[in-house]
Amino acid sequence: MSRESQTVLPGEPAEPALPGKLPEHLRAELIAFRRDLHMHPELGHQEFRTTAAIKARLEKAGLRPRVLATGTGLICDIGTWDRKRPMLALRADIDALPIPDAKVGVPYRSTIPDRAHACGHDVHTTTVLGTGLVLAQLHRQGLLPRPVRLLFQPAEEVLPGGAAEAIESGVLDGVGQMIAVHCDPRVDAGKIGLRAGPITSACDRLEVALSGPGGHTARPHLTTDLVTAAARVATDVPAVLARRIDSRSGLSVTWGRIESGHACNVIPMRAELSGTIRCLDINAWHDAPDLVHAAIDEVATLHGAKSEITYVRGVPPVVNDPVVTELLRDAMAARRGAHAVEDTEQSLGGEDFSWYLERVPGAMARLGVRTPGDAVKRDLHRGDFDVDESAIAVGVELFTAAALLDARRSRPVS
Repeated sequence: MSRESQTVLPGEPAEPALPGKLPEHLRAELIAFRRDLHMHPELGHQEFRTTAAIKARLEKAGLRPRVLATGTGLICDIGTWDRKRPMLALRADIDALPIPDAKVGVPYRSTIPDRAHACGHDVHTTTVLGTGLVLAQLHRQGLLPRPVRLLFQPAEEVLPGGAAEAIESGVLDGVGQMIAVHCDPRVDAGKIGLRAGPITSACDRLEVALSGPGGHTARPHLTTDLVTAAARVATDVPAVLARRIDSRSGLSVTWGRIESGHACNVIPMRAELSGTIRCLDINAWHDAPDLVHAAIDEVATLHGAKSEITYVRGVPPVVNDPVVTELLRDAMAARRGAHAVEDTEQSLGGEDFSWYLERVPGAMARLGVRTPGDAVKRDLHRGDFDVDESAIAVGVELFTAAALLDARRSRPVS
């Protein structure tokens, strides 16, 4: 249990108040920055304008950001790492989604056809940028005793995620812990959701091609009925897997596309299915490729179809470190009170933040973006997704408090 969550005994000094409140003028600037990103969404590995905008604002604050070797995304250290104490890293993802923006009546609607910030990455980016500006001011005042790294990562939406490439480029050099937030439209703005242990699911991509000789629909007994074979693969493979893996692992196969045939009286020669595999348990995720291959082959063979399977590894679950999770809990309580933190459930959504946590301890919080009292249900990856922009200030407060508390509690490495 952390110091902040314990009762302060008589005569024991309380934790000093944290500096780093977000100035009002900066709140307005950050909302404008987020709206600019929202109007100009860029897909993974194409975030050149976004990268340039972040870089320019950090340089204006006297910082020295460095663009990643991949050409988009960047890191920026505030303070100097002295190798005695590993840095805390704050991560944001900067890419958008290939879907149209369906919002109406807002001035910051996407100006790029079939592109939208429908997952909140513009909010994540703005939150880390704003934190960097506040921490830079604290550093100039001598109030930031431990350096902090800002990481603006590209291509989170592109499996297996831009985090893997970012790690290869050295973004974790000198980093001891990492934190992040993800927008959550189920949580009210002004609050965060936390969970120690797994908070997201593993996510892989699956492509299946079935083939056979085809023929006339009047004589399906003389050929391979690929439409039926595809339908059986779609329904039977999840059922087979449910009996071959521990149900507590939460392994789920969900199809997003089935395509076959061109005429009502012709049995096609090819059928295709594609979908995702999600899994809550890390060990089951490691076993999933072999199990899925075997299940598809068995069902396809039963119906006389040949199968070609492409299994694309995605991301493992995000597993929040208990100590870092408690740091986020204490940071939010220090800024907004303990009531501003709520427990959250594990999600079947995937997040490549997990790749960092394979290397260093860290935690991701769910950042509330729902306007309190709003009865409209919005979800991520939908064209009408939007946020209560007051969440940006909440994210900045959370990150700045976490950085300061972490600096107070950390000890130099001898």
